[in-house]
Amino acid sequence: MELTEEQKDLVQQFQFYQQQLQSILLQKDSIRLQVAEIEESLEELKASKEKDVYKIVGSIMVKKPAEEVKKELEENKESLDVRMKSMEKFEEKVTEKLKELQEKLKGIVG
Repeated sequence: MELTEEQKDLVQQFQFYQQQLQSILLQKDSIRLQVAEIEESLEELKASKEKDVYKIVGSIMVKKPAEEVKKELEENKESLDVRMKSMEKFEEKVTEKLKELQEKLKGIVG
């Protein structure tokens, strides 16, 4: 069975959105890992009585006030939370588009 140009276009769109979804899922996993690391660091800071801590910057360690590092970590976590929400919305849109294209493709094949 030969596919028409329109059908080929639908298949290409479907493949494109599948790749988009895969990319989104990988990014979400990366964000989750970063958030987990930040939360672990914040717990360590909370448990520690040290006023100064060492922060890795590039290939060196820099001594900084613990409160300053804690604030930076909290800001980074907040930024990642916003990014995660954005990725989740994007994932919903892509998933919806995939379902729509899947129905169209079923109509062609079925």
